[in-house]
Amino acid sequence: MKEVIEKLKQMEVGKVRENEPLANHTTMKVGGPADIFIEPSSLENLEKTMEIIKENNIEWRAIGRGSNLLVSDQGIKGAVIKLGKGLDSLKIEGTDITVGAGFSLVSLSVQISRKGLSGLEFASGIPGSVGGAVYMNAGAHGSDISKVLKKAYILFADGTLQWLSAEEMEFSYRTSTLQKKRPGIVLAAVFQLKTGNREEIVAAMQNNKNYRKETQPYDKPCAGSIFRNPLPQYAGQLVQDAGLKGHVIGGAKISEMHGNFIVNTGEGSAEDVLALIQHVKNTVYEIFGVKLETEVEIIGRK
Repeated sequence: MKEVIEKLKQMEVGKVRENEPLANHTTMKVGGPADIFIEPSSLENLEKTMEIIKENNIEWRAIGRGSNLLVSDQGIKGAVIKLGKGLDSLKIEGTDITVGAGFSLVSLSVQISRKGLSGLEFASGIPGSVGGAVYMNAGAHGSDISKVLKKAYILFADGTLQWLSAEEMEFSYRTSTLQKKRPGIVLAAVFQLKTGNREEIVAAMQNNKNYRKETQPYDKPCAGSIFRNPLPQYAGQLVQDAGLKGHVIGGAKISEMHGNFIVNTGEGSAEDVLALIQHVKNTVYEIFGVKLETEVEIIGRK
């Protein structure tokens, strides 16, 4: 592993660190170390990185801004590739925009709203990257990524690169083909938007942002929604009706603002969060007969 790290550093692919704590790179602020942590400085350097990883048969996974992720306290075996600076380009051509996976979804929605482009108002309060949002079909306020994506540029597990159309992404509720059927990572996306009234777009975005601030604890370390909504019911309402708001295990606490959020009170661990998730699942099933499934992605060593 040390030889691989040295080679990547010599190639100057970007930031390369050994045993980097992933708590520093997730919005929940928990997670053990990655054997190798790489933040490529460009698409070209990402491709070089993947060649080295493939040559050495190293396990890998990609992360963006670290929202919607719960990383094990034992960390992640192999390489973790963070898609950030260097993969955050933006190109606007009429109503089509091409954006890099590392671009902040919130920043993107703000920038395009100022140009009078409509379609991403729903994303104004989603704290993640474009790549992560496309990967999991992020959504809110009755819309999601599948409604605006034209195509996505994917790096597959075998090292091949390919554009996939929205249809080929096989989107459904908070998921895409990349999560199970065709494992890969999003490098860039093309969104097809519409022209609209700039003031109306900005106002809608502000309303969405205000709603999130008033109802969700994004000012505290959290990973976003923990459970998928078992439609037509809502996970947060079930948790609230079960009397679990404010319930604490270790340093993990169910938010008193929203039942579908778990916050890190300061010294929380992934083990605390997992124990609280299981407690919620058991309690909701016992009371309502509903099996909750996690929306947050749980990764890392067992």
